[in-house]
Amino acid sequence: MLHSLHKKQLIKSTITELWNFISDPANLATITPPEMNFKTLSNLKDKKIHPGQIIEYQVSPLLGLKMHWVTEITHVKTEEYFVDEQRFGPYTFWHHQHSIKQTPNGIEMQDDIHYKIPMGAIGRLLNKLFIAKKLERIFEYRKKKLEELFPN
Repeated sequence: MLHSLHKKQLIKSTITELWNFISDPANLATITPPEMNFKTLSNLKDKKIHPGQIIEYQVSPLLGLKMHWVTEITHVKTEEYFVDEQRFGPYTFWHHQHSIKQTPNGIEMQDDIHYKIPMGAIGRLLNKLFIAKKLERIFEYRKKKLEELFPN
């Protein structure tokens, strides 16, 4: 079963300033809750994301258990959107599109995530009990952190 999460927020920024922040993989640790012990393992000399870029992470989403996660940037349209897809990690499938657009009130940022949990019925139950709630908390943290970084 494919699950989805959709988040939208308005950020007071220029599109270039916000794009430069969200499209720099080194900034992901800044907007991830500290208890997840998020670490980027890849060498990020090239701060500009590009299709085909592979990024390795270590994260502890539950009970301090360390997980290795590898994503690939599959699509990039500068100052509009980019897509990361899991290649190795905790999900059977992970597709995350980050989009931004100018509005009269600021920059609208949108996250559209589609994911699948392994283990069939057990995975669906784990998603209902824990995983979906954890993802909600992660993106709520990101929202608050971005509001701090880009105050009105």
